[in-house]
Amino acid sequence: MEKLLEPTSDPTWVLVAEGYDPLREGIYEARFATSNGFLGVRGGRAVSRGSRWIEPHRTYIAGLFDIPGSEHPIPVLVSAPGWLESRIISTGGPLVHHPAEVASHRTTLDMRRGALFTGCRLIDHPNIAVHVRTMGLVSLNERALGLHVINLEVEYGQVEVTLEASFEGLGLGLLSERLEQDLGVWRTRNSNKRLAMAAALCLQIDGSELAPTMSGPFVWSWHWKTRTGQNVCLSRLVAVARGDSQDEAPDRVAWEKLEGARQLGWRKLVQEHEAAWSERWQRSDFEVQGDSAAELALRFAAYHLNSAVNPADEHVSIGARGLTGDDYHGHVFWDTEIYLLPFYTLTWPEAARGLLMYRFRTIDGARAKAAGMGWRGAMYAWESADTGTEATPERVVCPDGRIVEVLCGRQEQHVTADVAYAVWQYWQATRDEEFLLRAGAEILLETARFWSSRAQPEPDGYCHIRGVIGPDEYHEHIDDNAFTNVMARWNIRRAIDVVGLLRERWPERWASLSSRLALGDTELVQWQTVAETMATGLNPQTGLFEQFAGFFDLEEIDLTAYEGRSVPMDVVLGRERTQKTKVIKQADVVALLGLLPEEFAGDHADANFRYYEPRCGHGSSLSGAMHGLAAARLGYSDLALRYFQQAAAIDLADTHTTIAGGLHMASLGGTWLTAVLGFAGLSLQSDEIAINPKLPAKWRSLGFAIEWRGRRLKFRIDADHDLLQATLESGDSITLLVNGRQHEVRCDQATVCPL
Repeated sequence: MEKLLEPTSDPTWVLVAEGYDPLREGIYEARFATSNGFLGVRGGRAVSRGSRWIEPHRTYIAGLFDIPGSEHPIPVLVSAPGWLESRIISTGGPLVHHPAEVASHRTTLDMRRGALFTGCRLIDHPNIAVHVRTMGLVSLNERALGLHVINLEVEYGQVEVTLEASFEGLGLGLLSERLEQDLGVWRTRNSNKRLAMAAALCLQIDGSELAPTMSGPFVWSWHWKTRTGQNVCLSRLVAVARGDSQDEAPDRVAWEKLEGARQLGWRKLVQEHEAAWSERWQRSDFEVQGDSAAELALRFAAYHLNSAVNPADEHVSIGARGLTGDDYHGHVFWDTEIYLLPFYTLTWPEAARGLLMYRFRTIDGARAKAAGMGWRGAMYAWESADTGTEATPERVVCPDGRIVEVLCGRQEQHVTADVAYAVWQYWQATRDEEFLLRAGAEILLETARFWSSRAQPEPDGYCHIRGVIGPDEYHEHIDDNAFTNVMARWNIRRAIDVVGLLRERWPERWASLSSRLALGDTELVQWQTVAETMATGLNPQTGLFEQFAGFFDLEEIDLTAYEGRSVPMDVVLGRERTQKTKVIKQADVVALLGLLPEEFAGDHADANFRYYEPRCGHGSSLSGAMHGLAAARLGYSDLALRYFQQAAAIDLADTHTTIAGGLHMASLGGTWLTAVLGFAGLSLQSDEIAINPKLPAKWRSLGFAIEWRGRRLKFRIDADHDLLQATLESGDSITLLVNGRQHEVRCDQATVCPL
């Protein structure tokens, strides 16, 4: 057995599932998914799933959206044909009829190597017994390529066998344009996108290649007689290309990528893939001493975050479930900018830039949405697919069969400020001038223009934003949501800052941009007035932000009386009653604490957290991590750790069947936020990096890496010795602020800072 086909032996880098559990197969398919930001493959069984399996192997292609029809005019992520179907047939028929029949099945996700491994024993007693091992991956080095290797070791038996390999779902959801033995081209029904897949298979018996018997498009079979000790290896390469317009030729691209992979050989392809993963782990790995479960959770999060993005494609972003499932139709939410972008900005700036360029490329859709609702500037879609047009369904069917109107597409508008927030954070962390001048400044200006038209002055002297939904989606049609208004004010002020920056450093660019946007001094003065008079709900005496106008007058509900419930609070109380209570779906004012801590003076941050935290029912997977971040910053480390564990458990515990529809990318990003911006206390302050560590009691140390303005740094917080070690691996020396004290960090030596 080749070492390449064995997973890493270090248990801190692998996830393992044993046997067969029909209730959890969908969970494992999502958890063990492999992806590279372009091509995503669910972690389903290949050889051992049986001949009566109904669902095909799910393969997703980033950006492959289609509108199914006029009765469902919402773009959805379309599944590509599955390319992993395999069957072994002996004299008695298929060796596997049902996965429950398979002895000792083991699935291993090797996060260090970015590959999925399986092992099992197939028996047709007394005729034959075969030990089967497989390895599957999608290349992080060449994103068009997927690889699957099956290794068979014959334990005993001299019988005639047939190995069949094929594609599944060739006619599901896509229209076939061309279907040959090893090349297929399909198109979507309504969005005019094209998909090409090319495949090459090679079977070797004891090192000698056996020619296949071809029986149809994307179907291969091999027939031979086994013997004890025989070793059989099937390698399957697939190349995938997406075409977004009719003048593109995805078939040519797929074929060229496949030919390159064949010349390279699958072993070299694995080596290059692993080298790409090694480089990613150098920049995003964690080490946690004293809490092996937390270390594994952080690596699991970083694995799937690194897997979810393709820096080379500015036309796509990351959906709520990544490429691990099709819940929410593959749509992009505010999750990407608020929960995911910090990870990419500080560990993979090229990826962060690509995601922000997706927002720039869809800004015309945001402008059209704003204009359609009577406002100016750019108002980003609550749910976005490939064009930026609003993709939120107008109504959905609840589990109890009721049809409910969905208002988020019109009322949940804070996503516009969230996009601007991510743009500014990226600029602060990278000083990417080319991005700012090409895209970032325009996003900031057009979103500020939207808010300045959206917030209306009233006789009380304040500008109000009425009729919205904040992050707490239990309350609709509300006025002056604190999160929305404060983020909008912040958005306007950063746009004014960027105007000053452009005028000072790039006056020609400012002249060109302001002329194209018809943005003059009169409008900028109006922006300043809106920012200065924005209603925020802040009570200066108590320091509390009222979550929205009238929130403090709602019914109090003691959530401790409902501990142990298995359903969200709006199901327990009913939607109508929930809207009349102070029960919060997810972090709202607490999210403001997480994103803009500077908005809370003195002990106001603590006062707001202590008020809102007990009233949150955590009806969203986004909630726990944001509470963990806020709690960690405030020094509530044990509480923060509990929230961290809850966020990690959403995708790692086997009790959450919702992950069958895909992993919760926001909660994965949120665990990174809690660890780095929370427990490590990392923040960016002007031209300095500040760290104020507050580790949980059981964490003896925390190690992590970041990138900042062209520098690569590694940190290790040692709680046992109250020390921080900072290592500058590349780039110019910097000033590090550790608990308020300045330390110079240079490239020639590690800097040790007392805590």
